[in-house]
Amino acid sequence: MSDAIHPCLTCGACCASFRVDFAVEEMQELGGTVPGGLAVEVTSSTCRMRGTDHVPARCAALTGTVGVKAACGIYEWRPSPCREFEAGDHACHRARMRHGLPALPEGLIF
Repeated sequence: MSDAIHPCLTCGACCASFRVDFAVEEMQELGGTVPGGLAVEVTSSTCRMRGTDHVPARCAALTGTVGVKAACGIYEWRPSPCREFEAGDHACHRARMRHGLPALPEGLIF
């Protein structure tokens, strides 16, 4: 692992680009980790992070400024779509492009 700052800590574009839906079982009230109040129920089996269905999207758990210094306020408790998101993949590049940020270099490992 490099000593450089992980690019996600200066980005946050994904948190301000995509809808984040996940299973209701991921909510703390049902034994999961996502804190109550940060998500809304969409269906009886699906929840959505607050703010991710707005235009422009911005997850309620995102802190800081996109492209400058950003972080997830519930990183340890974030839902599965956020855990599965990979820095530098196609979706990352799309999110960064939406916010006028350059694509991350190929083969970036952190």
